[in-house]
Amino acid sequence: MKYYELERDPSPHYTGNLNAKHTWWLPGVESCPVCDLQPEGGTSAQYPRVDLSALSSEEQKKLSSAWPVPREEFIRRRELVRPLAPPHAVLESGAAFGPLQGTGVGYFGQLVMQNPWSLCMRLEALERIRNAPELRDIQLETHGRFHPDCLPPPNPPCPTCGVAMGHGVPDPYWLDASSLPPHVDIFRLADASTLIIANERLVDAVHRLELDGVVFKELEAR
Repeated sequence: MKYYELERDPSPHYTGNLNAKHTWWLPGVESCPVCDLQPEGGTSAQYPRVDLSALSSEEQKKLSSAWPVPREEFIRRRELVRPLAPPHAVLESGAAFGPLQGTGVGYFGQLVMQNPWSLCMRLEALERIRNAPELRDIQLETHGRFHPDCLPPPNPPCPTCGVAMGHGVPDPYWLDASSLPPHVDIFRLADASTLIIANERLVDAVHRLELDGVVFKELEAR
């Protein structure tokens, strides 16, 4: 099985720009006073199908602010969200919930990447790929790891908060084949939530249906 990283098509006629945001998200966490890292990590994961409207208006208001909060308050908000999120959702700072709401201008392709970590589709494109619900903002599962051979040695954890400084995306990088999911054709990479990965089944469907707006970079999986 071949795997590909999705990227926005850089062709100049794709002028579309979204002025939209999700309804709720998990806030930042006040930094550790010793290492200056956020104790609860961070993610670019987005869950547009997660509806938090059953929470009180006061809690919804708190979950509409990304302002950093004490660690204990972050954990409290995270546990409010957990029963309403998918079982394997990545509930870290920056996780967004609810469909995108806003406006867009310019020309959009059938597939839309406003940034490297989000994927939208026109409704007609979704219906052509599979019998899909009426969604445009695509909710992706999180799977997959970098192969250990492309990673630098890990940093030691902070003695105060226990968090270790991470590394950026290796360049070049390759995937750990044993960690890749057999049951989904497109997913967010667990080791780098800003990367969206598709397998060759999804890429073949996009090419066969002549859907535009993104390009695919083939990756190595070991």
